[in-house]
Amino acid sequence: MADISPLSDAAKSPGKHLAAEAARRRTFAIISHPDAGKTTLTETLLLSAGAIRLAGAVRARGEQRRTRSDWMKIERERGISVSASVMTFEHDGLRFNLLDTPGHEDFSEDTYRTLTAADCAVMVLDAAKGIEPQTLKLFEVCRLRDIPIVTFINKLDREAQDPFALIDEIASKLALDPAPLYWPISSGSRFRGMVDLRGERLVPFSRRPAEEPHGEPVALNSNAAIQYAEPDELEEAKESAMLVREASKPFDPQAFLEGHMTPVFFGAALRGFGVAELLAGLGAFAPPPGLTAARRGEVETHMAPGEPEVSGFVFKVQANMDPQHRDRIAMVRLCSGRFQRGMKLKVQNTGRQIGIHNPVMFFAAERELAEEAFAGDVIGVPNHGVLRVGDSLSETGQVRFAGLPNFAPEYLQRVRMKDPLKAKHLKKALEGLAEEGVTQLFRPTMGADFIVGAVGRLQFEVMADRLSEEYGLDVAFESAPYAEARWLSGAPADVEDFASKHRSAMAEDIDGQPVFLAKSAWEINYVAERFAKVGFEKTKERA
Repeated sequence: MADISPLSDAAKSPGKHLAAEAARRRTFAIISHPDAGKTTLTETLLLSAGAIRLAGAVRARGEQRRTRSDWMKIERERGISVSASVMTFEHDGLRFNLLDTPGHEDFSEDTYRTLTAADCAVMVLDAAKGIEPQTLKLFEVCRLRDIPIVTFINKLDREAQDPFALIDEIASKLALDPAPLYWPISSGSRFRGMVDLRGERLVPFSRRPAEEPHGEPVALNSNAAIQYAEPDELEEAKESAMLVREASKPFDPQAFLEGHMTPVFFGAALRGFGVAELLAGLGAFAPPPGLTAARRGEVETHMAPGEPEVSGFVFKVQANMDPQHRDRIAMVRLCSGRFQRGMKLKVQNTGRQIGIHNPVMFFAAERELAEEAFAGDVIGVPNHGVLRVGDSLSETGQVRFAGLPNFAPEYLQRVRMKDPLKAKHLKKALEGLAEEGVTQLFRPTMGADFIVGAVGRLQFEVMADRLSEEYGLDVAFESAPYAEARWLSGAPADVEDFASKHRSAMAEDIDGQPVFLAKSAWEINYVAERFAKVGFEKTKERA
């Protein structure tokens, strides 16, 4: 990975240097429905940027190369992403920080937290399926974050829907103005490439790029275009290009940044087609780091990338990326200043100062020491339980960014050790996974069993797999007598009054906050009416 060399006048105008370095950052997340090709696109982006030499297939066999972004054992076995990965690479004078999110809806909470660290999102759609239910759910998560979205319609090398129907679906289901920058020439076995709508060029497609690379773009009306498509196909492509120009709004960068418009790219990630154009589009249109809302003491403020004070927040904690070292890495999105290895930063909510001597930058499960980093970069801070999701870091310790939310779990299960002698180890392991945000942990005030909460059922499988692989613990999940969990808010006396009357249904979360475990949504409504001074919250800020 290329080092960042300091600008010659950095000493004279450090603010300009900071702003210039931040301006060349592009921090983006990739979201999609499972099997739309998100992980393949991630690999091919890295390949296209020259960050890796050979992309790995998601369902690789034998000794074939494994995908770089799916490093967890369960991910490699199933061919799905269940954890957010971070990858940093340089391309064309820019530094890209790619955040690969879980594609499965059971991990939407992890996706939301990852999106808090991104300035832009790439939404991957399967050309044959269009917008699927999970795509819609993840899009709503993007809406909550209010970040601009780039659309990549993938798998044009297979039979696909009519591209006009796909564009209409984006407009109707997502309430976004789609602005295609390219237009496909057919699909499946007849797929010939795409038309560059702004340059009147044909971008040729090769079905076997390893043997015969994709051709260089040629003028659509030139004789050279005939070697890539039949005359009737070219004529149809010209007509379609003309129709789509008339039917769609022209791409407006400002409307894109405001979240009203999405530029649309087409391609076939598995064959490396359309990916270079997407990467160029991200470089040209994706926003660099901007102002981040924060509080300094009691004063509302914004941290600007060019401000000298180093600040950032923890959006993810990942344990045991390297099982040999039992490590624990806090992923920190930097919001301002120039971070240098060896700096001391303070945690806002505890006031604790930590020396960051071995910060890392990520290449999925691989990493290298980060000598310096700027706003927009994501660094990993090795620590032993000092940093948690939602923590704010800064040189003064006075900057506090908005905390990341915990959402009320949709599923609750009791967890038990098959070997009772290892109960103490289970407590430590469950607390570690809860601090990562993998699941939520509730400790009932009565009874010895832990209650684990999750947004989706697959999280329990991932949890059991990790407890076995990383901690050597064999556990069983059993049905809990509860269906809902709510955090309690209100005056301490009112909360204590409620808790004393519902002792058998009370628990504490990992932070010691009181939680009411209900048998049904009806029960929550019933007690909420009877105890009007107590709030029953569906979300809790992690900070």
